[in-house]
Amino acid sequence: MSQLAKVSTALLRNVPLFAGLDEQQLSVLARSIVRKNVGRNAKIIVAGEPTDSLYIVLYGRLKVLMSDEQGREVILSILGPGEFFGEMGLLDDSPRSASVVSLEACELLTISKTDFKRNLAENFELSLTVMRGLVKRLREADRKIGSLALMDVYGRVARLLLEMAEDVDGEKVVVKKISKKDIAKMVGASREMVSRVMKDLQLSGHIEVRGRSIALRSKILLAD
Repeated sequence: MSQLAKVSTALLRNVPLFAGLDEQQLSVLARSIVRKNVGRNAKIIVAGEPTDSLYIVLYGRLKVLMSDEQGREVILSILGPGEFFGEMGLLDDSPRSASVVSLEACELLTISKTDFKRNLAENFELSLTVMRGLVKRLREADRKIGSLALMDVYGRVARLLLEMAEDVDGEKVVVKKISKKDIAKMVGASREMVSRVMKDLQLSGHIEVRGRSIALRSKILLAD
């Protein structure tokens, strides 16, 4: 069960979405934002439902997905700390276009549709940050469409690993564990094919699996 709590301006000051706001603006915003804890596999929003809130991720990871009547899923993206979701329907008054499910225990901030629109109208920096977020998602969608059209499964898996990797002591490492099943849903392939690709990448020296993390070797970096 989720738990709700109010937030402080000190907390909001460290949220990238609100980085351009001054103390007074943060104080006004804090009165309309609620802090929410959810467990693993919680459905935060469901495709087709009315849009009523914006969500910001404080910690934890969530997947954005679409599914058909047969239950087949496509994962559009993985969200982490500092990212936000749910803004599109708030801007165009359309129902939710995708579902969002937590991959692990998460802490979120949520702001209602009415309060979000009011704050957008009053704060240019907030509006600009939201627009930049939308542009980022459009670019990511363009890259994904291009990958699906122009790359084989090996290329799509390699590109996904590169996009998910973080810099750790001079190496590119996928730190957060992601299942082969979810990788398959992200690259448009079967789980069996992804398992085969991951094994081949490991045997060929493109990746090194270290427990729950994956280190990317120079071969895969040069292949990008």
